[in-house]
Amino acid sequence: MRKIYLLFTFLISLSIYAQESYYEGIDFTLPPDQLFRVLQNKLEDYNTSYTYGEVRDMMKIADEWEEDHSKVVLIYGYDDNDNNCTTDYTRDKNKFGGSNCEYNREHVFPRSLAVPGMGATNNNRTGIVADPHNLRPADQKMNQDRENFKFGPGSGNAGTRNSTTGTHWYPGDEWKGDVARMMMYMYVRYGEQCLPSLVGKGDTMDQNEMLELFLEWNAEDPVNYLEIQRNDYLEGVYGNRNPFIDNPHLATTLWGGMPAEDRWGILNVPLYEWEENFSIYPNPASDVIWVESTTTNEHTVYTLYNITGKKVWEDSAAASSSKKSIPVQDLASGIYILNIHDTQHSLNKKVIVK
Repeated sequence: MRKIYLLFTFLISLSIYAQESYYEGIDFTLPPDQLFRVLQNKLEDYNTSYTYGEVRDMMKIADEWEEDHSKVVLIYGYDDNDNNCTTDYTRDKNKFGGSNCEYNREHVFPRSLAVPGMGATNNNRTGIVADPHNLRPADQKMNQDRENFKFGPGSGNAGTRNSTTGTHWYPGDEWKGDVARMMMYMYVRYGEQCLPSLVGKGDTMDQNEMLELFLEWNAEDPVNYLEIQRNDYLEGVYGNRNPFIDNPHLATTLWGGMPAEDRWGILNVPLYEWEENFSIYPNPASDVIWVESTTTNEHTVYTLYNITGKKVWEDSAAASSSKKSIPVQDLASGIYILNIHDTQHSLNKKVIVK
């Protein structure tokens, strides 16, 4: 079952209205560490009486399938027609429970992986364990199979994967962006209790705690109608929103990495005047690529990605540096993407290593 990427006009309008009103007064040009704290303070404004029990009824609305309002969409699901209910993409709203072919509440950031843990669940419990931004309907067997494995790389449908670092869980091509944005929310909302490294495998970005894997998933898998539907509904009943659903490029602003979509069209505008500050040569190259700059920005970051989106090199330069060297002699021949960004601009250039 494929995601629907083309959003209806009324959904786009609702989303734009929501971001303008909810984020009113926030200065998105702040340095990343300051913006992180501002967003954290914003997310801490929520309905303190909201309970884990209420999530069961909330999901019937927030996770409603757009093609059949009697059903909810199941995270990690992908096929309603293979005669295997574990892999179902949707399920009748009323089939909630712990038995075969029923769905329950999946903590996408598992309770036990937080430090300290989130604690037990019951209908009177509020706080982190009941945060609906971290809870999705899931087939009970799929939920059981996921256990509390960390997220890790993969392709195709959801399931466990084995690697040199042990077993991990791949959420599926359908869901990896959703998961990444949920984990970003949990980190901003709860800080060190929900560090990305506690729930995912792989390298963290230089000098910050965000996983490269989540930044890649956020950029590769765009926001879908269900995320927008949930975000709009949860603001009404819970009181806050997931900023990375409203604009995935906020992750790029905070942590760098592979540039994600700017759904507002204001954070990632590669001005022609700024782009013209850079010249790249030689291209193709076999030894060193030079970037000559006339920009006066205080801090410019240069990141090189291979064709699969994996970061292979990164460095930065101060305003006083007019030239930047990018060593490519140890890279395989092929096409690479050079991203150049500062706090206000971002551009991508294709480079060829021969």
